[in-house]
Amino acid sequence: MKGTALIAGAGIGGLTLAHALARAGVEALVVERAPSLDAVGAGITVQSNAMTALRRIGLADGVAAEGQEIVEGAFRIPSGRVLRNAGFDAAREIGEPIIAIHRARLHRVLLSAVGEDKVRLGRKVTGYREDAEGVTATLEGGEEIRCALLVGADGLHSAIRKTLLGDEEPRYSGYTSWRGVCPEPSGFDAHMAGETAGRGERFGVVPIGHGEVYWFAVANAPPGGHDAPDPRPRLRARFGRWHAPIPALIDATPPDAIVRTDIRDRPPVSRWSSRRVTLLGDAAHPMTPNLGQGGCQAIEDAVVLAECLSRNEGLPAALAAYEARRMARANGMVTRAFELGRMMQWQNPLLCVVRDVGLRMTPISTMQRTLRELLTFPE
Repeated sequence: MKGTALIAGAGIGGLTLAHALARAGVEALVVERAPSLDAVGAGITVQSNAMTALRRIGLADGVAAEGQEIVEGAFRIPSGRVLRNAGFDAAREIGEPIIAIHRARLHRVLLSAVGEDKVRLGRKVTGYREDAEGVTATLEGGEEIRCALLVGADGLHSAIRKTLLGDEEPRYSGYTSWRGVCPEPSGFDAHMAGETAGRGERFGVVPIGHGEVYWFAVANAPPGGHDAPDPRPRLRARFGRWHAPIPALIDATPPDAIVRTDIRDRPPVSRWSSRRVTLLGDAAHPMTPNLGQGGCQAIEDAVVLAECLSRNEGLPAALAAYEARRMARANGMVTRAFELGRMMQWQNPLLCVVRDVGLRMTPISTMQRTLRELLTFPE
C-alpha cells in the first residue's frame, strides 16, 4: 500500500493496527477523540488467539509481562458449588497462554510500541469523502485530513460506520453490567478465573496481575439505568449473599472505580468496506462480552488487515481479502456471544436448572473442542 493510513480510534484495535502497519512499512497516523489517554478501564482477557496474533507483530511477550496467565476457570452457582472446572488444555496445545490484564496496562504496551508521536488527541472523525485518489476525513471543528486509506476503529458508535453503512441503533442485550478492579483478597488463587450464574444475574472474577482482581457483575435490567454515587449498596443487595470472595471484592472497590455499562452489540453485517475505507473491531462487529473475545477479535482484525495491505496490489483487493479472512469468524463470534448471553441470563427457575445441568454434564472433550476453535488464530 502507498500513502498514509489514517486510523480513527486509539483503542486496542487501532493501536495494534498502527504498530502492525509500521512493521509492514506502511505509514499510519492515529486520531483519537479523547483529549488525553488516561489510565481508564477495568480488565480484559487476551486469549490465545489474540496472543498468537500479537506474537506475529512482536508484542506478545510485552503483554504477558504486564498481565497474569490464567490456567484454569470454574463455573459456579451462588452458593459456591462448582458446576464445572474448565482447564485450558487447548491453550497449552496451541502454545500461547491466556493473559488477563488491566486495560490500562495493555494500552500502555500498545502505545509504547506505536509511539505517542503517531497519535493525535482531541480529534474526532465525524465523516469522510472518498474519491478515486484517496479519502478526506472530516474532523469535528472543520479540520480535514487527506489519506490513502481510512480505518474506522472508533468503537460501537463509530462515525465512520455511520457514513459507510447507515445510522442504525445498537441492539440492547437486555442486561447491564458493573465492572471494577480491587486488590486481591487473602488466599486468592491468582491463576484461577471464575464465573457464577444465578437467575438473571452473574458475577465474574479474573486475576489480572500486579496483585489486582478484575470483577464484573451482570443483571437483567431496562436500558438507561443509573446508580447512586456509591453503587455498592445496590450491588451488595444483589450479590452480598453469594459465595466468597464476591462480597469482599465489592466492598474493596472504591465507588468511583466501579463502571456501569449497558451491554449492546449489533447484528452481523455482510460488508465492512468500500474502496478506500474499512472498519475494525467494535466499529465492524461489536459483540457482547460473553466469550471474552471483543478485544481479541479487534487484535485479529488489525494483524490480518496489515497483512492484507502488505500482500495485495491495490486497496480494493486488500480490503476484499481482509473481509474474506475475517468476516465469517468475527460475525460468528457476535452470534455465539449473543446466544450465550441470553442463556446465561435466564431467570426462569426451571430454565436455570436446565442450564446448570447442561454445564455440569457437558463432556470435557466437547468443551475443549469448542475452546480450541475459539482460541486458534486462523492462518
